Amino acid sequence: MTVLLEMKERIKLIYSKSEAFIVPAIKFLLAFIVFNTLNGRMGYMTRITDMKIVLIAALACSFLPLGLMVLMAAVFSLMHMYALSMEVALVGLCMYLVMYLLFFRFSPKDSLVVVLTPLLFSLKIPYVVPIAVGLLCGPSSLVSVGCGIAVFYLLRTVIDSAPNIRTMGEDEILEKVRMMVESILGNKAMLVMIAAFAITVLAVYLIRRMSVDYSWTIAMVAGAMINVVLLLIGDLLYDVNLSVGSVLLGSLLAIVVAKVVEFFRFCVDYSRTEKVQFEDDEYYYYVKAVPKMAVAVPTKTVKRINTPRSGETRSGASRQSGRSVDVERTAPDRSGSRNVPRNGSGAQNREARKGQRSMTVGKAERPQEPDDNLEGYEEWP
Repeated sequence: MTVLLEMKERIKLIYSKSEAFIVPAIKFLLAFIVFNTLNGRMGYMTRITDMKIVLIAALACSFLPLGLMVLMAAVFSLMHMYALSMEVALVGLCMYLVMYLLFFRFSPKDSLVVVLTPLLFSLKIPYVVPIAVGLLCGPSSLVSVGCGIAVFYLLRTVIDSAPNIRTMGEDEILEKVRMMVESILGNKAMLVMIAAFAITVLAVYLIRRMSVDYSWTIAMVAGAMINVVLLLIGDLLYDVNLSVGSVLLGSLLAIVVAKVVEFFRFCVDYSRTEKVQFEDDEYYYYVKAVPKMAVAVPTKTVKRINTPRSGETRSGASRQSGRSVDVERTAPDRSGSRNVPRNGSGAQNREARKGQRSMTVGKAERPQEPDDNLEGYEEWP
């Protein structure tokens, strides 16, 4: 666990240092995937399927807010609808306006949810959405989830209805509009998905807000189970032809992704939980404090040790450091007494007899060269 926590701290450190480059790169990659997915699944207007246009649009989205990415993706899809039929583009524009009013009213900051929901549906892993949104966002985010689901099924209806629309004449305007409206409003799979995901988001949000231990883990497991049960009930009642195996595997994958989200967002140590009680003039307070798991990232300190080069005297090394060090060392002779410097003063001789060393350290502007005639003296850097 310590290794994972250190890795988390390193990732956070890298992100904090390079946020100005990482965020635009992620937005560029997301926009590129979204636009390429739209062009690959629809592709009715060949002019905007050119890779240069996709790259320019993705590059523009990397420096713009996420709300403008949603707008540009809507423009791409409307252009494809217009290339198919003007009536289809009109129906799509009306649906986008209704969803925009709902989105702008309840959850204007959840643009990422609106972009990711249809993208994950197209990648066959949509069950991550309600659990992740319930853990990270509020209850109003279910509007964004519903808008994302409606966008996916709108585009799917356009793709499925494209062969029939192409066979109709230009004078059959009302028939095209009616077919599109009936196909969208009568899509029971879309209604089941919106209802199941909305209830799952609310359940996950309410459980993870509780003060019980391991509330996030309980919330994600309970949310996956609630989502599976609701989808199976909807399949039995409305015959939406859901694959039970894909629902179960998608729910397990959603739990794994939710655990990764929990590790980076809500990593706490319940073994060190503290309960605090205090009061003021008006209230009694009962506080449950759960500390976060965090470790200090080990840092490496490099110390450079400069050794004298060959041919360089110790006095030269002392001269480079700008300090003069004079050390008086004595060594015992054979008789057990200590040698005394020949040219030392009387006080120095007395200190030497006592077994002491005399050291003079001072800052010298122009160090003196050692006298070779003095015996018993040695300079140390």
